[in-house]
Amino acid sequence: MELWQTRDALQSTEQGLSAEQVRSATQKHGLNELRHKKPKSVGKLFLEQMTDVMILVLLAAAAISAFLGEVIDSAVILFIVILNAVIGVIQQKKAEKSLNALKELSAPVAKVIRDGKEISVPAKELVPGDLVLMEAGDVVPADVRLVMTANFKVQEAALTGESLPVDKDATAILEEKAPLGDRINMAFSSSVVTYGRGSGIVVETGMNTEVGRIADMLMSEKTRPTPLQMKLAKLGKGLAMAAIGICIVIFGVGLLYGKGMLDMFFTAVSLAVAAIPEGLPAISTIVLAMSVQRMVKRNAIIRTLPSVEALGSATVICSDKTGTLTQNKMTVTHLYVEGKTAPMAERNTLDAEGVQLLNRIAALCNDARFTQKDGGAIAVGDPTEIALMEGAQVAGVEKQAEEEKTPRVAERAFDSDRKLMSTVHELAPNQWVSYTKGAPDVLLSRCTMIWENGQAVPMTEDKRQQILQANDEMAEQALRVLAMAYKPIEALPTQEDELEALEQELVFVGMTGMIDPPREEAKKAVETCRQAGIQAVMITGDHKTTAVAIAKSLGILTEGKEALTGQELDQLSDEELEQRVENIAVYARISPEHKVRIVKAWQSKGHIAA
Repeated sequence: MELWQTRDALQSTEQGLSAEQVRSATQKHGLNELRHKKPKSVGKLFLEQMTDVMILVLLAAAAISAFLGEVIDSAVILFIVILNAVIGVIQQKKAEKSLNALKELSAPVAKVIRDGKEISVPAKELVPGDLVLMEAGDVVPADVRLVMTANFKVQEAALTGESLPVDKDATAILEEKAPLGDRINMAFSSSVVTYGRGSGIVVETGMNTEVGRIADMLMSEKTRPTPLQMKLAKLGKGLAMAAIGICIVIFGVGLLYGKGMLDMFFTAVSLAVAAIPEGLPAISTIVLAMSVQRMVKRNAIIRTLPSVEALGSATVICSDKTGTLTQNKMTVTHLYVEGKTAPMAERNTLDAEGVQLLNRIAALCNDARFTQKDGGAIAVGDPTEIALMEGAQVAGVEKQAEEEKTPRVAERAFDSDRKLMSTVHELAPNQWVSYTKGAPDVLLSRCTMIWENGQAVPMTEDKRQQILQANDEMAEQALRVLAMAYKPIEALPTQEDELEALEQELVFVGMTGMIDPPREEAKKAVETCRQAGIQAVMITGDHKTTAVAIAKSLGILTEGKEALTGQELDQLSDEELEQRVENIAVYARISPEHKVRIVKAWQSKGHIAA
């Protein structure tokens, strides 16, 4: 939908909504908050613990024991049943308390234009049509159709799995069914603004947002019995049938031998009760409770006791990429200097002076910074710039120390059309240098010189092609590549044309390659799963190239396995997916609806997917 259509449909203007429009929209759409299932009372949770087949068998045994005069046996059985229920209720209440704490992560306040004035309101009071203002550091409070963007970048990893912030463009017109990760004219609820500023019209709130749709799917999903619950239910039914069978057989045999009918009835019932293992539920509950405590120590929240056993029964683990298999932190992993590429850890194999110059540009042509928080230093800024700053620090180039020696005196901010950023630094009185970073192909087209052997020499076509080839090789490894250059200048630029001249006739220095790297422990976990007969599958909203590179490095995508995108998945029927599902190890650009199809396909093949 084009912007004017959105404005017309929601009656939104540059002055924002009026107070009357807000009241009307609130009555129609409700509050901008996610709906949650009403928490169950302690009494209801307790009763649910009593509905298990095995528990019902034990209650029947307790009643029969009391009828036969075995008061102690009856009391012991009831004690075991009640203890089992109490432990289960306590665990569920603990889990709900932990989950409620996680709900506090939503955006509390939003800046909006209403009646022509900029005000701050609780995010839950937003309505469709509101004009929202956003800047770096803000959490997007609802699903928003962007109206204005200025170098606006949004981190959507929690929603799409895309590890890099997404450049947003309010002027973009997209296909109606564009994948979620490609909707660059939208900002989605719960994502985080990492760079620039923007404004937009709220189009969806609460449960109608993309995050709300996921929450609705989770709430509507029916609870399936775990393998242990199914086995215990089967055992309970079997014991009940066996007990009835014992009663009939013993009662019949006694009558054949001339015993009294009443005596044989009591004898048969006593033997049937004795056949029921009263301690089994208590033992299983205690073992599961101990397992839950072990999981808690590993920072896992287990809502119900049987769930912990279900994890151990899984035959397939479907995992997200960003933040789960990877560190969710962009990191410089490769450097290119003077015709050679090397991993960051092996940078000493490259020209030392070139490496230092490359990292000096990366640190100074950079708006990220370190700040103090809770007694320690944390990095603040765009994830890509943070990665460059931290990579330079690893190489021995401290941003703050360099800025003190060569302070920034002018700059030309990054622009998504230019794909470049430049800063000017004072080396000495009346002596300046400009540093530029940006997309390799764009920056290279503006370079007439190249840094080699400690000096700037003329750029040749062969060297240009060598650089482009190195860029392609790093891109094939799913690395995000940035090029660095510099230019000595004789006068401090003040006019726009002088700032434009900073990015002409540059001296090419080198390139950095960065990626959200895999977690070391993730590779070990994948191997452990393989040894245990569990297949690991990656499901992510990130791009296929990045997902494949990470999956290969972790051992998820092995020979004979394939990778699929959401668009390719849409072309498969449910039957075709079921036939191929065991051979697909990676799913990229995936939506929440796709995830449901994937899990159901695994379940249709008899697997337990976690």
